[in-house]
Amino acid sequence: MAQFTFLKPEFPAIYESAHKAFRTAYRDPRTACFYARRALELTVNWLYKYDTSLRLPYQDNLSALIHEPTFKELVGEAVFNKAKYIIRLGNLAVHNERAVPANDAINAVREFFHVAYWLAHTYGRTHKPEAGLQFDPQAIPQEATLPKQTVAQLQKLETELSDRDEKLSILLADKNAIDDELKRLRAELIAVKQANTVQPDTHDYSEAQTRDLFIDLLLKESGWGLDQPRDREFEVTGMPNETGKGFVDYVLWGNDGKPLALVEAKRTKKDARIGQQQAKLYADCLESQFGQRPIVFYTNGYEHHIWDETNYPPRQVQGFYKKSELELLIHRRTTQKPLSTTNINPAIASRHYQARAIRKVSEAFEQNKERKVLIIMATGAGKTRTAIALVDLLMRCNWVKRALFLADRISLVNQAIGVFKKHLPDSAPVNLLTEKDTEGRVYASTYGTMMGLIDDTKNGQKRFGVGHFDLIIIDEAHRSVFQKYRHIFNYFDSHLLGLTATPKDEIDRNTYGLFDLENGVPTDAYQLEDAVKDGYLVPTQAISVPLKFQREGIKYDELSESEKEEWDALEWDEEGNIPDRIEAGALDQWLFNQDTADKVLEHLMTRGLKVAGGDRLGKTIIFAKNQKHAEFIEDRFNANYPHLKGEFARLITNKTPYAQSLIDDFSKKDKAPHIAISVDMLDTGIDIPEVVNLVLFKLVRSKTKFWQMVGRGTRLCPDLFGDGQDKQFFYLFDYCQNLEFFKQNVQTIDAPIPKSLGKQLFTTRLDLIAELDKQSSSLSGVEGTTNKLKDAATPEVDLRQQIADLLHTEVAAMNIENFIVRPKRQLVEKYNNPETWRSLSDNDLTELNQEIAGLPAQTEPEAEEIKRFDILILKLQLAILRSQNTFTSLRDRVKAIANLLEQKSSIPLVQAQLELIQDIQTDEWWQDVTLPMLEAVRKRLRGLVKLIEKQERQPIYTNFEDEMGDETIVELPHFTSPDSFEKFRAKARDFLRSHQDQMVIFKLRNNKQLTATDLSELETILLENSLGNAEDINRAKQESHGLGLFVRSLIGLDREVAKQEFGKFLADKTLNGNQIEFINMIVDYLTEHGAIEAARLYESPFTDFASQGIDSLFTSSQVDELFALLDDVYTKAAA
Repeated sequence: MAQFTFLKPEFPAIYESAHKAFRTAYRDPRTACFYARRALELTVNWLYKYDTSLRLPYQDNLSALIHEPTFKELVGEAVFNKAKYIIRLGNLAVHNERAVPANDAINAVREFFHVAYWLAHTYGRTHKPEAGLQFDPQAIPQEATLPKQTVAQLQKLETELSDRDEKLSILLADKNAIDDELKRLRAELIAVKQANTVQPDTHDYSEAQTRDLFIDLLLKESGWGLDQPRDREFEVTGMPNETGKGFVDYVLWGNDGKPLALVEAKRTKKDARIGQQQAKLYADCLESQFGQRPIVFYTNGYEHHIWDETNYPPRQVQGFYKKSELELLIHRRTTQKPLSTTNINPAIASRHYQARAIRKVSEAFEQNKERKVLIIMATGAGKTRTAIALVDLLMRCNWVKRALFLADRISLVNQAIGVFKKHLPDSAPVNLLTEKDTEGRVYASTYGTMMGLIDDTKNGQKRFGVGHFDLIIIDEAHRSVFQKYRHIFNYFDSHLLGLTATPKDEIDRNTYGLFDLENGVPTDAYQLEDAVKDGYLVPTQAISVPLKFQREGIKYDELSESEKEEWDALEWDEEGNIPDRIEAGALDQWLFNQDTADKVLEHLMTRGLKVAGGDRLGKTIIFAKNQKHAEFIEDRFNANYPHLKGEFARLITNKTPYAQSLIDDFSKKDKAPHIAISVDMLDTGIDIPEVVNLVLFKLVRSKTKFWQMVGRGTRLCPDLFGDGQDKQFFYLFDYCQNLEFFKQNVQTIDAPIPKSLGKQLFTTRLDLIAELDKQSSSLSGVEGTTNKLKDAATPEVDLRQQIADLLHTEVAAMNIENFIVRPKRQLVEKYNNPETWRSLSDNDLTELNQEIAGLPAQTEPEAEEIKRFDILILKLQLAILRSQNTFTSLRDRVKAIANLLEQKSSIPLVQAQLELIQDIQTDEWWQDVTLPMLEAVRKRLRGLVKLIEKQERQPIYTNFEDEMGDETIVELPHFTSPDSFEKFRAKARDFLRSHQDQMVIFKLRNNKQLTATDLSELETILLENSLGNAEDINRAKQESHGLGLFVRSLIGLDREVAKQEFGKFLADKTLNGNQIEFINMIVDYLTEHGAIEAARLYESPFTDFASQGIDSLFTSSQVDELFALLDDVYTKAAA
């Protein structure tokens, strides 16, 4: 017997598709799922056409239609969930070549049966389904009645049917054009619906069963077909119960017939963790039977946990792994190589601190079983190369198959891809900004792009499943990144590597918490002072240059007479007001003073480091306050230096067309521009060693931003000033008191990340509901009467209901298929129930504030101005309820808006509200103003506020004489000025390296035995060339155990000589790769430092390679032989 005959008389088109789904469920499941979705689509379109309570969303695709809040409210949670399920199965059938199991088709037909029952019960006029009618899967025909359809045929059919269907957006666009017959039917159905809904609906919609089916969908989303009997309710033996048997809810099988994973599913009302022990016992049984322990998942449909007992404790995940990902997890149990004994590729990361960082991360991953690590490394010290070397190590050891590099700027992503291609080309780096469909092993993306890609599907499967990446690298990890983009890190079940250049004592404590680390204790740190001391970065000479106007503002009384005349002649505002002073904060914000900019540029051009034999200013970055300020600086430079023809200094900001081409030119040593004027674009993400001057022409208070800006100048640059004349330092000119501020090393707090306007609206409305409930409760005076008061017909109660309805509508429009919303599905479903909003407990308000507010909703976007006006009125209403003194300032803002609207009275929409607009500008209207009055203002004026043009203060240009004070050298916390001995060491190093043709220096470089005469000659060289004094030389002898060793430490040992010395050791031995690599490290160290004491081989960087030092690689006799060679090198320099 057919199951859908009750539809045929009044809904024939829907019946036709439903009946086709019913007939084909067993013999052609793919077609059945297609027609179940088709029947649903016709149902939804019919509802929107005939039920006037539905509001058409801004898109008319099926997903948008069912997520429209009025639709969800109309059909209820049970029917809504069934609709989602049917759509998902239908999409899989049409867009996935994989076979569709009959069970899926039966579920789709069953779920549509419930939808059809609701439709006929609610709108049926002559034929309604019998009470107690239930779906009977046994009635589905077993024999084929139609030929099977292919995916291609169904896709073609889908297109043809869609082209024939009425377009709701066109049909309902013009209400006046709706024909009389449709109007009549609509009016008739209103009455029918009212009469039908009076009758109680006793039908069992099997809501719990529908929720459980979502676990199936999540598994299918990850590519699990669940089309074999063994996939569900798999019987195992060995359970500790009376029968010794158990039935595993789901088993996910490998191609070899062994279990890769099991899923223990509990009812949605139960805590998922209840299933943990049962799942473990099932895993024991499966391991006993198949000889392979499966990965364990346990879930209640809302929350999902993964447990691989061989490696990690249970952790929450947002879905299930794909087959290939589970196979890899199982495979790694036997093929994963130890990280601690595998070589780090020195061609990628050769510096000792890079190797140390990689070893620390490896130790955290391998020994401590940590999944989050944080590396602090100074800008220019090679963070990206360190990360690449780590990825290389993890890939070679089979810890990582795919990695994701995330950054907040396109330039950083492009830069990272370039470095990966250079140093790790076999990883097939993919730039997701430009190669969205390309596959590889290393991907790089901005956070925003990745947010948009996570929900993408390919052949019905998530392209980026939760297990897609084994490692995520966060470039410049800090709190704001986690606040904005934490959904990415929560979605992917991967190891997490954070990189930052911010000094460890200045990182927000919350950042350490996000990596599960103790405050101030990163996984590894190599800070700016360390890099400068070791010679890998250059220090800064920070110079503060005081400008009077920047510090004190401009005072009319202190101007000259002619300047006062200029001041009086300026058009300060439209009312003709003339101020008596301008605060410092206004300078370069809207007031631009020529003399101030000219003095800064003259000082820079005079005092900045020069190149090209001192004839040209070296590469310079000027950090400007804003776009107009940057443009002003460029204009003033061209006015003062016209002979440079507008090429020498160029604007490079996010608003500059072809900015990247300018950056490329700026990066070339001898090509213009030589000055880059930037606004928040060159703070980070560029690597130009030739930069020797940085100019702070703006106020900076963020430590993270400040040190990023300083990092633009720290990179080494050999031969910048000529052959053998390397970059030794860079200038940091500050004209805005930043150096004094950061010199104090004050505790700063990063500015809080502002809530989005949508989130502000949501939380402010919640605050208003809470205040209204509080007042209602206090007015009741009697316990238990609060709800009665809420039900009473008062304006305040009506207002509360309206606000609750708005918030409920927003929650109802949240699509739980969105990866951001999905983890909150249980709460979204809870607050999707209108009854929940009648009375909100403190716990409810906390949940809504912390978990629901800010989640994306499929509602029609509104203009920013409208949202801001809504928030303003809400704050006014709260100020009244709380008796806050902010009321006056908020009221005045509303009056100002009304005044601006009155100026638009020629617009008909404004004219219609003109009486109200004029009233609210009077003090009388505000006397005894009520909350409903303000709500009426909000509703009537919110659509008009976007007509007000945004008013920007017109810039004012002046030429008042500024005063520049004397320079002051400022010592920054992470740049300690070298003492006289360090200066002696640096001068001696430069001189000796450029005079290697002198015999005594030649002997030291080539490991020839020094004599007492040689040592005397060395001392003479140092004194006669004014490199140091007798005190410096005596200190050098004492600290280095002789002048020969001191000089050798500065010039190093010739590499070929070092290799020859150790060639003697290698000659008669067969050494393995690790031993040879260790010898190469010794050669590298001698080349750089000239000598090694034996104890040094038991410290970093040697222990970064071999944790026990030299003893773990060589025999005792080999160690003694190496020590003898090192002692010989040492002795020849010591004389």
